[in-house]
Amino acid sequence: MSFRGFSLIAISLVGSFLGVACTRPSQNPEEIREKTAQATADVKADASAIAQGVKEGLTRGNKVDLNNATKNQLMALPGINETAADRIIASRPYATPEDLIKKKVLTPHEYDRVSGQVGVK
Repeated sequence: MSFRGFSLIAISLVGSFLGVACTRPSQNPEEIREKTAQATADVKADASAIAQGVKEGLTRGNKVDLNNATKNQLMALPGINETAADRIIASRPYATPEDLIKKKVLTPHEYDRVSGQVGVK
């Protein structure tokens, strides 16, 4: 389809929407505010879910290397604060991620929160 053909279709669709919008009975301002607030809440929830999905997609397969990660990279892991990051760094090297538990660097509960996001090279 040519650009001209696409333009004509787009103009026709916009015209149709304007025609429908102009013939709709007017809503009172309170109804408009309520619908706008609901639409905004829906968009916000969708955007949050999309952002979380993008974050998970970007980090999937990119595990934090326990033997080479910076303190800031370690602190980006769930539940790892500055003190825990310092303990991880001080107890290097690691042969497996489970060494975090074996060396008593993290509790089993702490390890469970990060286990899928860490690895060793």
